[in-house]
Amino acid sequence: MTLIPIVGGVVAVFLLVYLVVALLKPEVF
Repeated sequence: MTLIPIVGGVVAVFLLVYLVVALLKPEVF
């Protein structure tokens, strides 16, 4: 069950980066 926090953290970081890129470069999306 130790993989769940790791996967959750990776997903959270990925979403955070996605939101930052979407805010900085809206033309990409």
